[in-house]
Amino acid sequence: MNGATKEIELLAPARPGVEKSSAALVRSRRVKRQLTVIKSRPQTLLAIPVAAAIALAIHYFVPKTEPVLPTKYYPTLLFIALGFGLVIDLIQIYSMRLRHWMRRMCPIFGVAIFTAAMLQLVTTCLGLLPLPYFPGPEPVLAAMVGDAKLLFDSTWHSLALLLSGYLIGTTFALITGVIIGWFPHARYWGMPLLKVVGPIPATAWIPLAMVIAPSALFSAVGLVALAVWFPVTMLTASGISNTRTSYLDVARTLGASRLFLIFRVAIPAAMPNIFIGLFMGLGTSFLTLVVAETVGVKSGLGWYVSWAQGWAEYGKVYGALIIMAVFFSSIMTMLFKVRDRVLVWQKGTIKW
Repeated sequence: MNGATKEIELLAPARPGVEKSSAALVRSRRVKRQLTVIKSRPQTLLAIPVAAAIALAIHYFVPKTEPVLPTKYYPTLLFIALGFGLVIDLIQIYSMRLRHWMRRMCPIFGVAIFTAAMLQLVTTCLGLLPLPYFPGPEPVLAAMVGDAKLLFDSTWHSLALLLSGYLIGTTFALITGVIIGWFPHARYWGMPLLKVVGPIPATAWIPLAMVIAPSALFSAVGLVALAVWFPVTMLTASGISNTRTSYLDVARTLGASRLFLIFRVAIPAAMPNIFIGLFMGLGTSFLTLVVAETVGVKSGLGWYVSWAQGWAEYGKVYGALIIMAVFFSSIMTMLFKVRDRVLVWQKGTIKW
């Protein structure tokens, strides 16, 4: 016992030193991590200016084999990108947050500008891709600027149609998903309906929707709602039915009612599945929206693409596709933000 006591006494004074050394090690690792974030790599600093300079050199010094529009939107945009790249390269010396943003985004912007330069090289300069199907960057930008008012109106109508159908479809899907997932009799009759009707693409119902709906707008909203309904219903029902029995037993032991079990236990436990269904439904709603607009609706981005293609104005087609990419990506990003706020404990597991 005395030997053991002496060993404990000899080891006891060493503990503060061990804690101090471990704290110092953690602090040094944190400093090294900050230094790696603070230090800017050459490819980060040069990505945007070099790509813009290459694009400007191709635009001004490479001979053109295809007719060039007299507009100056494309070189103006390149000069803005060049100036922006040089300015942030100077400002980043004094801002660690800007350096962190540049490490993530500058390579992406640089590759985008370089891609535009290569597109002009193979279309306007070398003529390797046939016109009018593959216009250069200048016709696309000119079409976007010239049709800015019509594109804004089309984007607004697409947003209204998409949100209307998505909200209606999500509301019905959550109700039917909770009912099917919680009540055995509803699951017995509802699951066969889901398995038969759900896998049918919403676009396949276009002929029937145009006959039943009083107008093309209502048929488009109904098709978007149907596209959202199936994945949200299926994953909501799966999440509700797979709620841990231990959660329900504890709540019942404490005297919880059926409504409390559904709204305070089952639905929160099923939220990860519900958000997966919301993301899947949002993806299918984009496709259904574009197809529905090309069939009957006389407004929206899908209608604009179909109209521009009919006139063989492919610069307008690509301009609308760029706006679609920004439009749909922004909505998806907003849904991810909502998911991160609701499911804080899952933040960062799936990034967008």
